[in-house]
Amino acid sequence: MRQVLLVDDDAGLREALCQSLELAEYAPVPAGSFVVAKDHITPDFDGVILSDIRMPGRDGFHLLDHAQQVDPDLPVILLTGEGDIPMAVRALGAGAFAFLEKPCATEDLLKVLDRALKARAMVLENRRFKSQIEAGDPAARMIFGTSALAEALRAQVRQVAASTADALIIGPQGSGISKVAEVIHLSSPRAKTPFEKRAARSLDPAGLRDVFSRAEGGALFLDGIADLSADSQLVLLDLLDSGQGLRLIAGAVDGIDAAFAEGRVTADLYYRLNVHVVRIPALSERPEDIPVLFRHYVDQAAEQAGITAPEISPDHAAALMAQSWPGNARSLMSAAMRFVLGMPEEVARNAEQGLAAQMAQVERSLLIAALSRQNGRATEAAKQLKLPRKTLYDKLARYGIKPEDYRR
Repeated sequence: MRQVLLVDDDAGLREALCQSLELAEYAPVPAGSFVVAKDHITPDFDGVILSDIRMPGRDGFHLLDHAQQVDPDLPVILLTGEGDIPMAVRALGAGAFAFLEKPCATEDLLKVLDRALKARAMVLENRRFKSQIEAGDPAARMIFGTSALAEALRAQVRQVAASTADALIIGPQGSGISKVAEVIHLSSPRAKTPFEKRAARSLDPAGLRDVFSRAEGGALFLDGIADLSADSQLVLLDLLDSGQGLRLIAGAVDGIDAAFAEGRVTADLYYRLNVHVVRIPALSERPEDIPVLFRHYVDQAAEQAGITAPEISPDHAAALMAQSWPGNARSLMSAAMRFVLGMPEEVARNAEQGLAAQMAQVERSLLIAALSRQNGRATEAAKQLKLPRKTLYDKLARYGIKPEDYRR
């Protein structure tokens, strides 16, 4: 919902503005006075305020001051008469988002509202992100994102953490498999026991026995489990069956099915790991999480560099979402570091494509995300996106997207 709290004592003008906003697919909340409007002004109001300056009783300045006290980041746009411009300029200094002179062109009004709503959405997103960090739950603190896929991942991690069975974490390259493994351990009853991480390809049987002893009573994460040698796989299974009370968490980019089919993973290990499988979705499946993750990485990079974190504009966030990020979290982290240091190459190149190209990339990302959520079922994806089936198939053909590629 794109809510606009519309405050104006002129009933005729208020009704006309409401109609214009509704035609543009906004959700106006009309109020004839400050007294009526103030109940809608809360820190979690996800819209913006559009208010006349001159109103009987408590005017637009009083409303602006009240909104600033409730939430300094709540955008207030003021409507001014011809003689009110000096006052409106002063209001900008007091925290108003913008002012428009009456009568204003609908196109100009919608542009300002769109900009204000984007700014508001980013503020609320950052607040949700910070609340996750401050929560005591490791999954909420360490797995970022507000999408349904991110929430499902956190829920799955918590469920797997509550079990003592071995687990397998799969995901695309750069998606943070080792981090999710750590979250599972920290969320488990064994959170205070040892947690050892090793690359499977580096362990011969002797090395495996050594790291097993180090992790005894806790958890061992083996990244790239398909790269473990055949001899080491046999030793691993013997150690797991020895009753040492150790939990194995394995990681594998894109899973171990292919390695099992090729004979590189033994049947015993394959079926043991396939009991609890956690899949990390790619960023291209959840583009709405990209600004949240980017903000986190920017804050991290700025802290490491000892500088103040730069602001991320709504346009910059949109440009980030327009990219596919084949390197996932790892490449987004690298982009955040360059952004902090003043070198945002990918976004700059993306911006040069123009709005149409950027919107096309965002649309493609959203189509892929819907197909991924619906396990490649195009009909269900069309329902989720509220598109006619023919329109969806036309768009899939335009972008070269095949639903069967997203069936799991």
